[in-house]
Amino acid sequence: MKQTFKPATLLLLLFPILLLAACGTKSLSTEDINDRLEENPEITWGVKVDTSLFGLYNIETTEIEGFDIDIAKALTKELTGDAQNAHFVEVTSKTRIPLLKNGNIDVIIATMTINEERKKQVDFSDVYFAAGQALLVPMNSSIQGIEDLTSETTVLAVKGSTSAVNIRKYAPDATILELENYSEAFTAMQSGQGDAMTTDNAILLGIIAKNPDYRLAGDNFTDEPYGIAINKGQEPFVKTINAALQTIKENGIYDEIYAKWIPKLN
Repeated sequence: MKQTFKPATLLLLLFPILLLAACGTKSLSTEDINDRLEENPEITWGVKVDTSLFGLYNIETTEIEGFDIDIAKALTKELTGDAQNAHFVEVTSKTRIPLLKNGNIDVIIATMTINEERKKQVDFSDVYFAAGQALLVPMNSSIQGIEDLTSETTVLAVKGSTSAVNIRKYAPDATILELENYSEAFTAMQSGQGDAMTTDNAILLGIIAKNPDYRLAGDNFTDEPYGIAINKGQEPFVKTINAALQTIKENGIYDEIYAKWIPKLN
């Protein structure tokens, strides 16, 4: 005999599950990080580990190094008194927002462009780095800028980034191949799977620093303001981050970190 559920019975069965889900969502979105830091000063930052100059895993030191990492440490010291309270979790362009939403990390500092679509999911700090999207090509490429991308051109980008969206806008005829991260995209470039790779100029300059047979093609064709992302419901913590960011800009620490990692953009 086939068993069926009446609507009321089904609601009774689902109620505990719905209640738990609602409670879980509430706890993640309403936890006040400022209050938590008074008892536990550790801050967990979501960072990239494959992005030269900003966040790159150093095999020799077994540490993640870069501009984003040092900014996170400086902000953590400002907020907690000790840079060692900064802990880092690897994220990619695709995983960073889900990890933030799930409570695996407190903050994202990972070459993340502030835009209106992302503002629907997260809140952003003030701009901490002004980048712009560009193209990376082999030194002997005939591509001189965005206007040279045609239906015969394959452009490599990273999933979950704004790069692919922008390419579709500025070079709608080009074929786009999206990879998981910058390392995979550049490896695909080296193996001839694409004619150009696109992301922010600062990231591409980091690749060029280790691969001098490549160059930027033309000028930036977008503005990409980077922000620190914080989960919705954390407005007081956003203000705290902004205040700390302003402090390290005023006391010269920001300029020291910038000069250390971004000399080619000066």
